[in-house]
This record gives sequence, C-alpha cells and structure tokens, in this order.
Amino acid sequence: MGGSNGAAGKGLGGLILVLVAGVVALGYLLFKVFTSGSGVDFSRPTMTASAVNARIAQVGTEKVVEGGAPGTRSGQAVYESLCFSCHATGAQGAPKFEDVAAWSSRIAKGFDTLSKHAIEGFNAMPARGGGADLTDDEVKRAVAFMANKAGASFEEPKVASGAVAAADPATKGKEIYGQVCMACHATGVSGAPKPGDKAAWAPRIKDVDAMIANVTKNAKNAMPAKGGYQGSDEEFKAAALYMINQSK
Repeated sequence: MGGSNGAAGKGLGGLILVLVAGVVALGYLLFKVFTSGSGVDFSRPTMTASAVNARIAQVGTEKVVEGGAPGTRSGQAVYESLCFSCHATGAQGAPKFEDVAAWSSRIAKGFDTLSKHAIEGFNAMPARGGGADLTDDEVKRAVAFMANKAGASFEEPKVASGAVAAADPATKGKEIYGQVCMACHATGVSGAPKPGDKAAWAPRIKDVDAMIANVTKNAKNAMPAKGGYQGSDEEFKAAALYMINQSK
C-alpha cells in the first residue's frame, strides 16, 4: 500500500510539473507571435504625454480663452487657445482640423445647427467647448474657422468696431450667470444667495455699488473675486445686476 501511494504521488507531481512547463512555454510562444513582426515596440509608449492628457481631460472643464478682450476674439484665436485640444487630435470623437471627410456631414447641417451644438454642447463636447468666458459670437467664429478649413464657406460674425458692446444685465448679465454664477447661486451652495430670494439678498444690496465693487476686487467668504469670472469688470457687474434685479 505504501509503495503504491508513493508511486502515485510521484506520478501526480510529475504531471503538475509537465503542465506548468507547458503553460510557461505557451505563454512564451504567444508573446513571440504577438511581438515579432508586429512592428510595435512595447517598451515605448504609443502615445505622447500631450495626447494622453487630451484623451483623459475631463469633459466640461472650464478654460479661459486668450487672444483678445472677451467678445473680440477671432475664430482662429479661439481654436488655437481652446478647440485644438480635441480637434487637433480627434480626441473624444471630435472631427479633426482640416479633415474634409469628417467635417463634410457636419457642414451639411448648416452653420446655425453647428453653432447651436457648439454653444449648448453636443455629445462629448461641453457647452462652448469648456470656455466659459466665450461669447456666442466667439463660439460661432471658431465654428466658421474650423469648418472653412474643411471646405465650408461660412462667414464669421463681425467684431464691433473698437471694443465690446456695453454689457447689460438683461442680455450679457444673464449669459454670464448661466455660464459661471449659476454653479453656486442656483442651488445656494456654500451660502450663495439664490436669485429671487429677497430675504437672502436684502442685507447684501443695501448699497449695491459698494457690494459689487467689493466682490469684484476681493474674495468674499467662499466666493473668489468676480466669482471666478475671467472677463471684464463691466461684464461681471452685469451678471451681478442680473441677479440683484431678480431679488429686489
């Protein structure tokens, strides 16, 4: 009995060794098949660091667009400071810059539809491409610039001669509120007074001019200066007045 058990144990041990050796050999053969002749060097990254960052960038991250005063930036300036991060590489399914085939079906939808999608957000693209300080016309200029490079003949909205039109609460103020301020004021997060809440706004607007001047230049409790808005003081004032006028 003891002899037969010993023989069985040796046989089982030998079988296990054979199986392990077979698995190792198979793994090595598969590695050689997939790496030899494939032309791929697995010791090197297949994407650059910038490409990886573009791929994993959070959709909707707000970015400040450079290239001129808010409202005056050209389509090329907006593209080169913001849109290129996805459109230059095709990240997130964005049609690549100057790729006629990728843009043709989009151009066929017309300038108004493309502009609407770019302003409001569409598929993986956040509203205004993540550029919270962009005006509608600046977004439209960027759309025209990119589409025209792929065969369209759209006209970029003209920039008013001299400077940006005066900001007013009814239009520009509402626009900035929707882009920036509502993130806190719509829900009252961190103690931000909600538009229309007269009780919350009353002690703040006893002296409107002084209050606006203060929050324009200085942080106030959890709110950074100008609420984090990167545009002009005049535009920020319009946003403040937009909320104040609803709360009197």
